[in-house]
Amino acid sequence: MRLGKTIGTVTLSQSHATFRGGVLRIVVPLSAANLREGDGQAEPLVAWDDLGAGDGQLVAFSEGGEAAQPFNPIDKPVDAYVAAIIDCLDCVHP
Repeated sequence: MRLGKTIGTVTLSQSHATFRGGVLRIVVPLSAANLREGDGQAEPLVAWDDLGAGDGQLVAFSEGGEAAQPFNPIDKPVDAYVAAIIDCLDCVHP
């Protein structure tokens, strides 16, 4: 699992029937060095999001074969999946 920042949405004129109920988000992977600034230098990727992440949010995502695991037995044609929306890093809670 990696962390990234959402920077946009992919809009399709036609989509696979299993894509109902979610959004394809454009995510820029972040390294530890640029995590605080949120400006990743990596190439953006497209990730399935059914959690409702907005533009500019920090998310955790998985890639590859693990990305399709939450959908079994329904197969979705995805290579990356937004698994969590990160509220804050190093938060202090009373």
